[in-house]
Amino acid sequence: MITQPSRPTYVPAAERYERMAFRRCGASGLQLPLLSLGLWQNFGAVDALHNSRAMVHTAFDLGITHFDLANNYGPPYGSAESTFGQILQDDLRPFRDELIISSKAGYDMWPGPYGIGGSRKYLIASIDQSLKRTGLEYFDIFYSHCPDPSTPMEETMGALDTIVRSGKALYVGISSYSAEQTEYAARVLREMGTPLLIHQPRYNIFDRRLEQEGLLDTLRREKIGAIVFSPLEQGVLTDKYLKGVPADSRAARSEQIYLSENDLQQEKIDKAQQLNDIAQARGQSLAQMALAWVLRDDAVTSAIIGASKVSQIEDSVSALQNLSFSAEELTRIDAIVQAV
Repeated sequence: MITQPSRPTYVPAAERYERMAFRRCGASGLQLPLLSLGLWQNFGAVDALHNSRAMVHTAFDLGITHFDLANNYGPPYGSAESTFGQILQDDLRPFRDELIISSKAGYDMWPGPYGIGGSRKYLIASIDQSLKRTGLEYFDIFYSHCPDPSTPMEETMGALDTIVRSGKALYVGISSYSAEQTEYAARVLREMGTPLLIHQPRYNIFDRRLEQEGLLDTLRREKIGAIVFSPLEQGVLTDKYLKGVPADSRAARSEQIYLSENDLQQEKIDKAQQLNDIAQARGQSLAQMALAWVLRDDAVTSAIIGASKVSQIEDSVSALQNLSFSAEELTRIDAIVQAV
């Protein structure tokens, strides 16, 4: 009988912690890497496992210890958690205590009224399913993925409190809540005895609602960490679309419904080209400058990056070599973005 050769055992880079900087998350004792790897795209059942595995390995080798999931990441829903669970079991299980693994629930996951929202029923059922898919005993962070206006805040936060007290998560967070909702959620959790660790809002050079709506001020005041998603505007703040839409890009994928060629208006591309000129003068790629820009304020604990290939992760980590901006650079960036 012919036996297949076994896959080599993964050994992480010994210098991984020398390659990454960490920031304390709010008032907690938890530190997060400045960059975290999001598994929203390119880790589903439709994607090549060997590529997903290589990206996780590369991320950890570069000191990225935080991997961000949600119950409906894929496609299909749930498959990103299953993919990560397989990589964890095959390669990363000995290093579990070096990892921060998060997941979320809030958006639609299964049919019917109990498969969406912020009810106690949905959130607790969701984390149980997510733990099974990943093979984990607990998540480090579990989020309410979005506010649910039809469910009392006390119920949603009460479910998160129960999740911590039951040992299914060490910390809890919220995502895409307004400043007012965040303040209320933090107060409700505080009264229950479970602190709100972190908020996950959208933030990038083009999308500044985090600042404009007062959310960043609220997070500072409440001493809550911030981990921002879409820092690269789903690839628009990279050199990927500066000359059109590549055939292998996210915008060209038929199963991707969140970014299409119609979202890439010429006005935004023109602005990205101007921003790219500033980045080149800084000795950075546009993506590197965009990441540095969201991390310029230490109130932002970490930025979640997405990737479809190993080289993108390597490029992103190189951004950490220059996080400072001159007043002139910031003024020029603002002028480009605000131009009509």
